[in-house]
Amino acid sequence: MLVLTGPARRPEPGMLRYIVQRLIYMVIVLWLISIATFIIIQLPPGDYLSSVIERLESAGGNVSDEIIEGLRLRYGLDLPIHLRYFNWFSSVLQGNYGFSYTWQQPVRDIIGERLVLTFAIALLSAIVTYAVAIPIGIYSATHQYSVGDYVVSFIGFIGMAVPNFMLALVMMYVAFRFFGHNLSGLFSPEFIDQPWSLAKVGDLVKHLIIPVVVVGTAGTAGMIRVLRGTLLDELNKQYVITARSKGVSETTLLFKYPVRLALNPIVSGLASLFPALVSGGVITAIVLSLPTVGPMLLKALIAQDTFLTATLLMFITVMTVFGTTVSDVLLVVLDPRIRMDRGVA
Repeated sequence: MLVLTGPARRPEPGMLRYIVQRLIYMVIVLWLISIATFIIIQLPPGDYLSSVIERLESAGGNVSDEIIEGLRLRYGLDLPIHLRYFNWFSSVLQGNYGFSYTWQQPVRDIIGERLVLTFAIALLSAIVTYAVAIPIGIYSATHQYSVGDYVVSFIGFIGMAVPNFMLALVMMYVAFRFFGHNLSGLFSPEFIDQPWSLAKVGDLVKHLIIPVVVVGTAGTAGMIRVLRGTLLDELNKQYVITARSKGVSETTLLFKYPVRLALNPIVSGLASLFPALVSGGVITAIVLSLPTVGPMLLKALIAQDTFLTATLLMFITVMTVFGTTVSDVLLVVLDPRIRMDRGVA
């Protein structure tokens, strides 16, 4: 629980206890969300078996009642929803995420590498976003109405307006037309089925450039605008004017309080940054032929692949809740006005 107090307060002792408490809250929230997610997946009419039967009948096949009943028993669709959830959740606690109807494989076997690649792209995109947005946002705010500020604002508006998938197509064309590299996917054809090696890692790094730049563009542009507006508001406050009148240097004055306080909405946005990079990049991932969880989640939702969908949604939820916890802890460290409530931490 975060409470605003006077500007002279510092984070109180008990950070470890606060972090443990946040982790306990995170576990409870994840459990409740797992229930809600599993129920919501079941809300649309029909199930995976219904879509399979529809495809067979549209192809001219004749599906008997015995076959349908056998398939229901095979996939466990004859059980009530609470028993299906209990079976799935108890299996998850043992590291088994269920069986994917669409891929006809255990979920664990088909999502492992995709989760790692998705997290790698999201993490690198977040690093690039923060590394680019924070310095440019500070420059734009401290040079208000200058030529550089207008240029940055113009580029930022373009970044927010241009769809990521269109930017991906342009970058792929430029890479192929002028450099002779086909950078779709994350590996060149000769490395797709090869074991991991230094050459394969180098090929992966080369292919990561476009996804990281494309996925991080919209977030960078929006973050620059937020930081610029927040920092301008801080720079016009009385404590800054007073400190400046007392002869405090501009650099010391800028980074001691205004920048730290202006970073609050940026840090708090960490909670939604990772899931936004994952879910918001589905079309981009399809265009770039990326083996990430976005296209797989879309296909699983369409096919009503219950266990695969629930696992992927839980992955996104974990990223959201974990990001929220990290942002709360960083806010306590970053902003001296924020402390942990004595009754809780």
